[in-house]
Amino acid sequence: MLRVVLDVNLLVSAVIRRSGVPAAILNAWRAGLFELVVSDLLLAELRDVLARPHIAPFVTRAETEELVAALEASGALVGDPPPGERIVPGDPDDDYLAALARAGRAQVIVTGDVHLLELDLQPPAFTPRAFLARLEQLQL
Repeated sequence: MLRVVLDVNLLVSAVIRRSGVPAAILNAWRAGLFELVVSDLLLAELRDVLARPHIAPFVTRAETEELVAALEASGALVGDPPPGERIVPGDPDDDYLAALARAGRAQVIVTGDVHLLELDLQPPAFTPRAFLARLEQLQL
C-alpha cells in the first residue's frame, strides 16, 4: 500500500474546508486508499495549528481531538526523526517533513510548500491536486 506523509497545512485545510482537494485526500485516507505516516511531533503541530486564534473559529476542540485520535489510531505512527540533517535548503522548518517521510518509508510527501516541491527529493513531493490525480489513476 502507498505510504504517504501529508503536510500539516494540508490537514488543516481539510478540516477547515470540508470540500476541495485537501478534504478529498483526507477522505481517501479514511477510505483506506493509502497509509498515512504520522509522528508525535506532526500530531503536536497539528493540534497547535488548529488551536491558533485565526483557525480555532473553524474547528472545535472536539473535532481536533477526534482527528488527532484517528491519525494516532489508524496512521502509521513512527518515531520522530532526529533533528539536524539539512534536506530543504530554502526552509529549515521543512527538513522535518522530508526526514519523517524517509524515516517512515513513505513513497510520497503531499504538500503545497514550494520549498519541498521544487526539490528532487526522495521520496518525491506532490501538490495535493497531483497526488489526488495519482490516487484516482491507481483506482482505475
